[in-house]
Amino acid sequence: MKIENKEIGNDSSVFIIAELSANHNGSLEIALETVKAAKRAGADCIKLQTYTADTITIDSRKEDFLIKGTIWEGKNLYELYKEAYTPWEWHKEIFELAEAEGLVCFSSPFDKTSVDFLEDLNAPAYKIASFEITDIPLIEYVASKGKPVIISTGIAEMEDIDLALDACHRMGNQNIALLKCTSSYPAPIEEANMLMVKDLAERYGVISGLSDHTIGSTVPIVATAMGAKIIEKHFILDKSLGGPDASFSMDEHEFTEMVKAVRQAEKAIGKVEYSLTEKQKKGKDFSRSLYVVEDIKAGDLITEKNVRSIRPGFGLHPKFLQKILGKKFLRDMPKGSRVTLNGIK
Repeated sequence: MKIENKEIGNDSSVFIIAELSANHNGSLEIALETVKAAKRAGADCIKLQTYTADTITIDSRKEDFLIKGTIWEGKNLYELYKEAYTPWEWHKEIFELAEAEGLVCFSSPFDKTSVDFLEDLNAPAYKIASFEITDIPLIEYVASKGKPVIISTGIAEMEDIDLALDACHRMGNQNIALLKCTSSYPAPIEEANMLMVKDLAERYGVISGLSDHTIGSTVPIVATAMGAKIIEKHFILDKSLGGPDASFSMDEHEFTEMVKAVRQAEKAIGKVEYSLTEKQKKGKDFSRSLYVVEDIKAGDLITEKNVRSIRPGFGLHPKFLQKILGKKFLRDMPKGSRVTLNGIK
């Protein structure tokens, strides 16, 4: 997968997305400063969400539309999205600033009108949010644009993933990534299930990654070890701003530390390699080998008392110990001498 100039795949570094979401707190100035902060923090991408309250739901106080059991308790859906949405008239300026900062910028659309709007902005990719994975007509429309499609699986069962992938394939789009996500805000770490990152890639033959709502960097680091090639985390300029997503978002310092940890994890993963570097070979000097540990005379028998496997590693390999026990020394050898085969009868 390639998004603008960023290659995403088995041999690439992790593509790190800073999710703006509602963290602008209704201020374009804050939104723009957040883009700059995301760049400073080491993100590869700033991502938006493109909807209005009217494109995503309706204004109803009926029981079905009331939010229960979350941090947004007591609001109805319309009230939440009216507070959280990013005004569409801001998008162009945000996209332009991201480009100037060297960040990729794209968005999650929530209906066809938002896809059309983002097409006019030349969005280089699309993200399907977890709760939209069941909106097959929307996924088909997004996939029909021929651009990379990143799909979160926060509420998905296997059938939902199959249907979403089939929708993309019907539109001739194979350029797909699946993100493991836990749609809980914030998400308990014990529900992260990072083994899913590896399974999504192997089971579906796609790039896999993480859309994370846990607190801290632990889950992104584990995801990296499990082969994640995309990591998305909510990003906020300052948690004191408050807002619908502040409690599970990272500020600039936290995000910077996460990026550093992910990059270190990538280096630590390395590759399958059994040959040694020159430095590692030199380290063998401190390994075990066979040494004479008391003064001996020519003709003395080799015993476990006068020859031992000790550090350093310049003597005979310890694998020969059993073979030489009971044999005779050919010459006098003081304590601390290396045992060699040519010194043994």
